[in-house]
Amino acid sequence: MSIDFKTSGIHHLALRSSDLARSKQFYAQTLGFPVVLENPNLFIFLAGSTAVGVRGPDAATSKGDVFNPFRVGLDHLALACADEAELERVAAALSQAGVDNTGVKMDPTLGKRYVAFKDPDRIAWEFYMA
Repeated sequence: MSIDFKTSGIHHLALRSSDLARSKQFYAQTLGFPVVLENPNLFIFLAGSTAVGVRGPDAATSKGDVFNPFRVGLDHLALACADEAELERVAAALSQAGVDNTGVKMDPTLGKRYVAFKDPDRIAWEFYMA
């Protein structure tokens, strides 16, 4: 028998960072997301209406570890974009800020345009036309 969740969508996401201060600089200063909560080993920012928590390294975090989308678990995160001009603006701004990104590409599966980029721990993000 199916559980049949009744949900409005994702409440929050949680990421693990190897350097919390560097991650906060990237998400808050470089990308401009508002930080809404800070604790000693965690900050939370809003990506639209979705809360994204970023935790600092844990004792179990291997030194030098970086994100790998080919491991079991998270592949990437995609933020919705409703405006082509905003997609182009963000792609240019990422490049200008020195953030590794693909430029605007076309997803052949869904026929939508997007720009993919990575955070300092190489966690993969997309800004994707909704």
